[in-house]
Amino acid sequence: MRIVKGVNRLSACGLKLIITPPPLSQQVEVDERIKGLTYVCSPKTYAQKSTFQTNLNHLLSSLSSNSNQSDGFYNTTVAGQGNNSNDTVYGMFQCYGDATVQACQKCVSNASKDILQRCPNNTGAVGWYDKCWLHYSDQYLFSKTDEYPRLVYYNVNNATDTTGFMKLVGETLSGVAKKASEGGSKKFATKTVDYDAFQTLYTMAQCTSDLSEIDCRTCLSNSISNLPICCNGRVGGVTVTPSCFLRYETYPFYQETAPPPALPPPAPWPESTSKVDISSVESLKFDLDTIRTATNDFSPDNKLGQGGFGEVYKGVLPGGQELAIKRLSSGSKQGVGEFKNEVVTMAKLQHRNLVRLLGFCLDEEEKILIYEFLPNRSLDNFLFGLENQGKLNWSTRYKIIEGITRGMLYLHEDSRLKIIHRDLKASNILLDEDLNPKISDFGMAKIFGVDQTQASTSRVVGTFGYMAPEYAMHGHISIKSDIYSFGVLILEIISGKKNTSFYISSYAEDLLSYAWRLWREGRPLELLDPSLRDSCSRNEVTKCIHISLLCIQENPALRPTIQSIMVMLSSHSVTLSHPRKPAFFVGRHRTDSNNPTIYENSSDQATSNSAQWSVDKDPISDLYPR
Repeated sequence: MRIVKGVNRLSACGLKLIITPPPLSQQVEVDERIKGLTYVCSPKTYAQKSTFQTNLNHLLSSLSSNSNQSDGFYNTTVAGQGNNSNDTVYGMFQCYGDATVQACQKCVSNASKDILQRCPNNTGAVGWYDKCWLHYSDQYLFSKTDEYPRLVYYNVNNATDTTGFMKLVGETLSGVAKKASEGGSKKFATKTVDYDAFQTLYTMAQCTSDLSEIDCRTCLSNSISNLPICCNGRVGGVTVTPSCFLRYETYPFYQETAPPPALPPPAPWPESTSKVDISSVESLKFDLDTIRTATNDFSPDNKLGQGGFGEVYKGVLPGGQELAIKRLSSGSKQGVGEFKNEVVTMAKLQHRNLVRLLGFCLDEEEKILIYEFLPNRSLDNFLFGLENQGKLNWSTRYKIIEGITRGMLYLHEDSRLKIIHRDLKASNILLDEDLNPKISDFGMAKIFGVDQTQASTSRVVGTFGYMAPEYAMHGHISIKSDIYSFGVLILEIISGKKNTSFYISSYAEDLLSYAWRLWREGRPLELLDPSLRDSCSRNEVTKCIHISLLCIQENPALRPTIQSIMVMLSSHSVTLSHPRKPAFFVGRHRTDSNNPTIYENSSDQATSNSAQWSVDKDPISDLYPR
């Protein structure tokens, strides 16, 4: 490993760099340069134009594109193909807690480019920048403490009362470390104390947001214990590791963070429903009067749509902010507990390709969710609606497929929860003003444990034509259930045809069997929406059809993971496996004579295990958003 130190915000403040030696197995060589930033490169290297390089480039691009995370933290994985885990790369960024969103975005964007110049062919690197630090590796690095290398800076000036000053530093740093470790998802804190009548001590502590409270406290405590060795009597010091950051000075070196914009005053939480802990989202609570005013008392003129759980209205706050307001019907099967589950789930999920929850209201009989308003509504309006048909060219459709993949990758792998959506379809993909996709409707989402891969349920919820057969028939749910739905959705995006209404009796009875038959006959491009045939990339279309057929294979174990799909979409050199025969459409039509219908819907009750169903004309999930 090598460490390169250069001029940055620390040295500019009169701080000098020293290095706390790592274990002998991780000895480092110091290289001084005039220009540059502090960073560490792994000694292990990768070959140019290799799969690992492709995956790394994609990972850094993903980090940069997600640098608008409100909590300043994001981690992701780009997986190797098949059994080749050596090509997997893990990465994260953490912005300093005092950085604005704009400063965070700029820092991560620059860091994701700079780190490749500093460590041009290394399989791991960590770089500390002015407003953020960035870390990637070929080894799993999430939710674990990594304290080496540890770099320590100290201010060249000395305190007049060394003993008294260092005692105050130790006590204050211990307090700010405790505050940071207990600081929720952001793991950031600052603290000031008066040193004497003329001087104030400023301290700051932060861990990467994926660390547990105990691991964060341990990392910061170890950093504090190293400061007396290097910085005894110094009026300022900094210690950084890949997992935590600690600093003290006698001048304000951080920006005072402004409080977030205040939401409308919350109404008191009803005593009868306060048993479930949702304190983490209490600040998102709207009062009912505010919602009534925003929607003109739920005026029909403001109604955007209606789904199985209730109605969706457009609302406008006094300041002009537009909202999508989901008002659950009184007859909704979703109880208070499920409602709170959706609130807590949505509040914890933040990604550019997920619809953002802005607030909620629980008042007497009313259960309301407030979401960001997206002017272009849902993807199905563009694919199947007569008014907007033809408005999505191929490059936009490909961008939509990539965006949905990024959102699903976050749900399955990169969020702090493992989320199985269970109802992925075109009407649950909303489009912003630039036609970027955002996945909506987490009311039926299944939260998995970190190490959990599958489960069974007696309550099957979803939409015919999109549900994987093992889920529809037996209630077996896994991330591969979502992959099946995604495969169906990709076919709809490519063809512009809706799976549940596609029927060619003389050739194929559903979109899946139609795509499979064209593939087997060497005519896959005939699936493409006719309006795109003169302006598309034939290779991209063929690749997307290939991916979709891999997703809808009957055996869940053969379906790719979402990480693999991300790699397939971003690489031009990945070899895709041959798809096997799909599990054909589960619904109202029969498949070919060799593959009898898995289930023919004749009522809302499944004959096996009394599961609850929804057909596409009246889905359990809403047609327009949240």
